[in-house]
Amino acid sequence: MIVTLDGPAGAGKSTAAKALARRLGWRYLDTGAMYRAVAWAALHRGVSLEDQPAVADLADTLEIRFDADRVLVDGHDVTQAIRTQDVTAATRRVADAAAVRDVMVKQQRRIAADCHIVTEGRDQGTVVFPSAELKIFLTASAAERARRRHRERTACGDQVSFATILASQQARDDADAARPVGAMRAADDAMLVATDGMNEQAVVEKLVSLVISCGGQACP
Repeated sequence: MIVTLDGPAGAGKSTAAKALARRLGWRYLDTGAMYRAVAWAALHRGVSLEDQPAVADLADTLEIRFDADRVLVDGHDVTQAIRTQDVTAATRRVADAAAVRDVMVKQQRRIAADCHIVTEGRDQGTVVFPSAELKIFLTASAAERARRRHRERTACGDQVSFATILASQQARDDADAARPVGAMRAADDAMLVATDGMNEQAVVEKLVSLVISCGGQACP
């Protein structure tokens, strides 16, 4: 069974998807980490991000695997390396390349073959797994998502204002929805789950109930 979680930044997709997969004993597919891995490899090997065919060819040669919480590229642990600022800046350019996304879609479908999996991103239910048994669009109001991000940033000592975070979030939402490939939108048959006022446990319980209602069950 395939469960897809799509939605805007700040909705808690990654946290919810990881927790749901752990709760069910299923595999978790972090598609964002896959694009980061390609960006890291391109930077590491000196492949120009402007040369989309070359980046796509590189992506096609990479073995990207997930081992518990680790991300492996050709057997090398890049879990921390793909979270640097340089990789973060490069990832959007990689993810916007249609040729790279074509390669990644094939890899994501290969990873999900013959297993129960929870996958999250922006286009999982619309492009990558249009026949998934359960598609969820996880969202929250703009103000709620910005409040969550503001709490995270201030807890780390960042004095950024709520207004600044809200404006930045809106700009990202607009950009994600307008992407030429992999645009963020809910699949026509997706279940909308708004997480305003819900803690992580409540969100996971809601998602588990949706999985069960679609015939899924936890692995023994």
